[in-house]
Amino acid sequence: MTSKPYDQFSKELLEELLSPLGRVEVNKQVTDETRFVDVLFTSTPTAQAQNLGLLGRIAVLNTALLEPFRNQPSRSEVRNCFLKLFTVIADSQRKAKREKTSLPEDSLARLWIISPSASASLLEDLEVKLDLEKWSRGVYFFQKCFRAAIVAVNELPVTEETLWLRILGRGETQRTAIDELLALPESNQLRQNTLKLITNLRVIIVQQQETLTEDEQELIMNLSQAYQQWEETTKLEGVQQGQRQVVENLLRFRFGSVDEELSRVVDSLLQLTPEEFTPLCLELSREDLLARFNSHQ
Repeated sequence: MTSKPYDQFSKELLEELLSPLGRVEVNKQVTDETRFVDVLFTSTPTAQAQNLGLLGRIAVLNTALLEPFRNQPSRSEVRNCFLKLFTVIADSQRKAKREKTSLPEDSLARLWIISPSASASLLEDLEVKLDLEKWSRGVYFFQKCFRAAIVAVNELPVTEETLWLRILGRGETQRTAIDELLALPESNQLRQNTLKLITNLRVIIVQQQETLTEDEQELIMNLSQAYQQWEETTKLEGVQQGQRQVVENLLRFRFGSVDEELSRVVDSLLQLTPEEFTPLCLELSREDLLARFNSHQ
């Protein structure tokens, strides 16, 4: 994660979100001239991806080549993405031929180019089209034979369904998505893991660069609120963990060990201040502690 931290963040985020659903291969080398697919995803047969919205729908449709870009890709970069797609398809066709199995057209891999935006001139040159009967605004499809689409992240509707893709956007699109991410319940594991990745990205950009580019300054600004909340949460968790350790150490000092019965009163003791729980741990008998706090459970 040295020269292009945002690229690495994009891959790590997609890996984090998709790994429960199937096999994720980051920087997947494909044959022909050596090329690397940013993320090659193959879902498990029983994968359920409702919590990932549009990203989940994309992922479980077919084997997916996911190519996220920080800036709108050039025509040349789009063509390079297709070279990877065609190589992956050719590999799967050769494998099917060796194994003498059929390979239906609908089972072939698909390419999804994830771009923060897509200019009218680029869309015109690519001759892509929307399919609003089946897909949301912002998802442009190439001709059916090419098995590919470009997702213009800034055009996606601002809904829960598109959140995980909008995090890969820029400017206001990304800021809005991060605000929505922070609004998710703290118990949401995807929220927590994504905040950790965002924090790592921000730290790496700040540490690596002596002079930040305009793009890097924008990215840091977008990530700052998430970074601050993660930092505050981490500090709070550290304090809580420290207090738990203090309570358990006091109980061990008094009674020799914290068995199953005593462990059940630890959470109740942690509702008190250190000034309140310390004398209780040192002065009350085991029976009194159990009687006092078991009665509150």
